[in-house]
Amino acid sequence: MQGVIKSYDPSEGIGSLLRDTDLAEFELAPGALEGSIFRMLRQGQRVRFDLDGDGLATNLSLGSEVDMGTPDFAAHAEPAPDL
Repeated sequence: MQGVIKSYDPSEGIGSLLRDTDLAEFELAPGALEGSIFRMLRQGQRVRFDLDGDGLATNLSLGSEVDMGTPDFAAHAEPAPDL
């Protein structure tokens, strides 16, 4: 799955993200950044993630800039510039 970081508190290691496909919000699992390249996260940062058995986001990795099915994305996307 892919989404964007909604919030992150580095001192507590807690945060949440929004999934691209339906804008569902998920809390980060404890240790969600362990084993990843991330030391911290910023609001709006695109990430890929899995959900654990408790429905918490885990296994974070870098997301792609390509839209992965965000609802209503096409209505708000700016057209690509002509080169």
